[in-house]
Amino acid sequence: MASGLLVILDDIALLMDDTAAMSKIAAKKTAGLLGDDLAVNAEKATGFHASRELPVIWAITKGSFLNKIIILPLAFVLSAYAAWLIIPILLLGGVYLSYEGAEKVLEWFHNIKHKKVKRKPVAAEVSNSETLVAHEAKKIKDAIRTDFILSVEIIVIALESVIQQPFLTQILVVSLIALIATVAVYGLVALMVRMDDVGFDLQKKSQDSNTSFSKTMYLTGTLLIAALPKLIRLLTIVGTIAMLLVGGGMFVHNIEIVHDLLAFMPGLLSDLIAGLTIGFIAVGIILLTKRPKRHGIS
Repeated sequence: MASGLLVILDDIALLMDDTAAMSKIAAKKTAGLLGDDLAVNAEKATGFHASRELPVIWAITKGSFLNKIIILPLAFVLSAYAAWLIIPILLLGGVYLSYEGAEKVLEWFHNIKHKKVKRKPVAAEVSNSETLVAHEAKKIKDAIRTDFILSVEIIVIALESVIQQPFLTQILVVSLIALIATVAVYGLVALMVRMDDVGFDLQKKSQDSNTSFSKTMYLTGTLLIAALPKLIRLLTIVGTIAMLLVGGGMFVHNIEIVHDLLAFMPGLLSDLIAGLTIGFIAVGIILLTKRPKRHGIS
């Protein structure tokens, strides 16, 4: 009986070794998308009142976990019985991400054109508690929906990297990558949005003494406070570009005619052009479908 137990333990150790080795490969293949996921979701999770930042991020994180719980079984079933559906699903996700990115770009151009007209801050636009709750709920819903699309892409790429491995190894590796994608991304997002609180705390503590260390603490706190709005603006830009790159990349890498048309361009540029083109087409279609409602047909 002891020998049988040793055999089982040896099999478990071998499985863990295989899982660790394949997880490294899958992590390398999804590293770029994890970076995009961080940029996109950091932009989505910012812009709330300081007291609501962590609760909102926690709500999005729970939604992200639920997304993974839904996607993982479906990914394994599709891989086993309907692999042909994977690419159409990725392309639908590409349309959505491209649409989101193109819509942001159009908003930027609109704001530049009307830059003399100062927009009211969100706090002024959202004048009562009911509207504030609705605004927050909408942003959370949008963030979870975008997370779903990016999660599909991450999980599918991770699955492709271990598709030749035993089924149990596939489950362990892809589930581990999915867990990292949520914990790491939203953990970093939470750290980012609390930068100013850390800065204020450092400034407060530095006032207790007049040493060189306290001056360093005060300077560090000041830098953190000043850096947060710039970081958020940067993440907004990077997140938008990331959505266009990921969305366009789904078409460039999965549709041969699109790949051939943009083959003369560098990889990232071709993904960006494809994302913008698909996104603007999607925005145009949405605007056309909304036009009768806007003018009102009696």
